Amino acid sequence: MNVNMDAENRVVLNVGGIRHETYKATLKKIPATRLSRLTEALANYDPILNEYFFDRHPGVFAQVLNYYRTGKLHYPTDVCGPLFEEELEFWGLDSNQVEPCCWMTYTQHRDTQETLAVLDRLDLDTDKPSDEELARKFGFEDDYMSGNVSWWQRVKPKLWSLFDEPYSSNSAKIIGIVSVFFICISILSFCLKTHPDMRVPVIKNITVNTSRNETAWTLDKKGTNAHEAFFYIECVCNAWFTLEILIRFICSPNKCDFIRASVNIIDYVATLSFYIDLILQRFASHLENADILEFFSIIRIMRLFKLTRHSSGLKILMQTFRASAKELTLLVFFLVLGIVIFASLVYYAERLQANPDNDFNSIPLGLWWALVTMTTVGYGDMTPKTYIGMFVGALCALAGVLTIALPVPVIVSNFAMYYSHTQARAKLPKKRRRVLPVETVRPPHHPGVPPVMGGGPGSGLPPARRMNAIKQNNPTKDILSTPKMVGVPNPVNGMEMKEKS
Repeated sequence: MNVNMDAENRVVLNVGGIRHETYKATLKKIPATRLSRLTEALANYDPILNEYFFDRHPGVFAQVLNYYRTGKLHYPTDVCGPLFEEELEFWGLDSNQVEPCCWMTYTQHRDTQETLAVLDRLDLDTDKPSDEELARKFGFEDDYMSGNVSWWQRVKPKLWSLFDEPYSSNSAKIIGIVSVFFICISILSFCLKTHPDMRVPVIKNITVNTSRNETAWTLDKKGTNAHEAFFYIECVCNAWFTLEILIRFICSPNKCDFIRASVNIIDYVATLSFYIDLILQRFASHLENADILEFFSIIRIMRLFKLTRHSSGLKILMQTFRASAKELTLLVFFLVLGIVIFASLVYYAERLQANPDNDFNSIPLGLWWALVTMTTVGYGDMTPKTYIGMFVGALCALAGVLTIALPVPVIVSNFAMYYSHTQARAKLPKKRRRVLPVETVRPPHHPGVPPVMGGGPGSGLPPARRMNAIKQNNPTKDILSTPKMVGVPNPVNGMEMKEKS
């Protein structure tokens, strides 16, 4: 009696070809789930085998069934995270119930998906978009679907990809190389024109009164200007930058997004500074403070950030700083905290003993020393002279090493994560779906005629003609002589059919 009751309480679950057996009471432990609502009226119940069949992942189901038995959900490390989430959703379970020991391993795929989403925004993928995607991107999808695409609508995406997407084609690569060349020449010219050997003295005739009340002339070489060749080099470079930014603005898919982009802001501000400098040299060169205005031309050095459009490594570096904003903020906070503490300590430590060569006359001066010491730069312009001050300096150096060393590995790991995913995407082959040939449908079976499978001789013919076709292909064997099957005992499955010799 107890044996029959135990058999009635057991249930067999066939998941992906692997049979699992458990008690019905075990499946009732977690209500409102798929397994807690099993009934024999379901379509996946096999009354002959007395089992429920689910065409799902058997490896994940082992952990699911263990969750019903023990109340603890563990993550199998041999499956991908999204697959595990899909299986849990099918069985009606919550992924937040994963045990803490497996939570970090389980949530790694979410970080990976966020990283891939960031790489998609960075436009590091070199796949060429289709015509329909280009039409949707540039806002003439309706004209494309109706077939009324104008010549400008056809040319505009090509010009945009030519000047803004360096890896879209060979022509775009040439344009990108030219742009990088002018950027390098512009930066090199900006730096070299400040060298004394590259400057020309400004000679002025000055009237001088001698001791004999006579008038004489002398030459004044007080000021210098950059060589005239640098002016023509900057004119050529800025002409290219102006042409480039105008074409990119006219052909941009979204003008507002183009104007708000940080790299574009640097581009047109640096280009505009050149023309402002020309106007100032023309109309404001007589002012005494006109040289101060040249300081604003340093914005041209920011053109180096334009190289991010041509280098995926620079894009990854900028994204690493964005992703590590919390760690960088934490690093700055710790440094500021340590600088203030050790600047105050060294100020008072140097005053405890007689110290005629005291370099720390105020706490603000100590802030500079603490910053240089904590960052392990150590210029040596300010040093403590007393023993207590040296002890404070040693603590400051040790605290600086620890403060900088702790957040840096997180920043390095973020860079390694973005870089590794970028390299993996670059090596990823293009996804191409294999198209299998269409299988020939088996014709209806007629009594006395063996079936012809998948395009064999006589496929698609009437029964009489198909029999003749099969006889011609098998002349030594009678098509009606089918082997006779007899039943033989099988200790595993009871009875199996075997061909009689």
